[in-house]
Amino acid sequence: MTSHEIDYEIFGEEMQYVEIELDPQEAVVAEAGTFMMMDNGIKMDTIFGDGSNQNQGVMGKLFSAGKRMLTGESLFMTVFLNNDFGKKKVSFASPYPGKIVPIDLTNYRGKFICQKDAFLCAAKGVSVGVEFSRKLGRGLFGGEGFIMQKLEGDGMAFVHAGGTLARKELAPGEVMKVDTGCIVGFTQDIDYNIEFIGGIRNSIFGGEGLFFATLRGPGVVYVQSLPFSRLAGRVLQAAPQMGGRDKGEGSILGGIGNLLDGDNRF
Repeated sequence: MTSHEIDYEIFGEEMQYVEIELDPQEAVVAEAGTFMMMDNGIKMDTIFGDGSNQNQGVMGKLFSAGKRMLTGESLFMTVFLNNDFGKKKVSFASPYPGKIVPIDLTNYRGKFICQKDAFLCAAKGVSVGVEFSRKLGRGLFGGEGFIMQKLEGDGMAFVHAGGTLARKELAPGEVMKVDTGCIVGFTQDIDYNIEFIGGIRNSIFGGEGLFFATLRGPGVVYVQSLPFSRLAGRVLQAAPQMGGRDKGEGSILGGIGNLLDGDNRF
């Protein structure tokens, strides 16, 4: 194996974290901001890219970091190395309510494709790259599903799904239609494209966007019920009412509206 072999355990229900056990000289790489806690004896270091091209010189490191720039992620990742003699543990937390999904890349022929913000951490040696669209329609209208990340190697990787997770196994030729933001990831044999919803009323009044993703089997698809973009949109929508007096709050109509909304403040 080119990737480090790691053991793990996932804790929690809604706000999960994954605890990874490292043997001496084993390491795990993680996105910035996901670290939770670790045992004494683990060395933390910041590296360019994902650490999979560290033996290929400066150009290899720059190429690895450049791929991450295209997905909007940081140029740097953090590696946690067990520099002690015994087993040590390090934990990483999910960024918002949902589920942590363990992905054994050996079960998917060494490759798994996921949303650009789904990746949490992986055994050192797993490559975190970019999966470009080969179809014009997906490139122009894909939105959240335009630039995907690909995880390659023979180790364990962990991705995060918001809300409730659904795992779907598609038979050859079977098609499933999904909101682009609700896709967590899928196996490399899945044919992924963007399709126009159609219909004037659907387009103008549907409120679900103009396009959805079509996924054709065979393969496995992971779907989330609460993509981060949807969560952020609802928070921003409620922002005027959260930090102070909103428009109409001091008026009679504003007070009636608050009562109707279940808010008894005047």
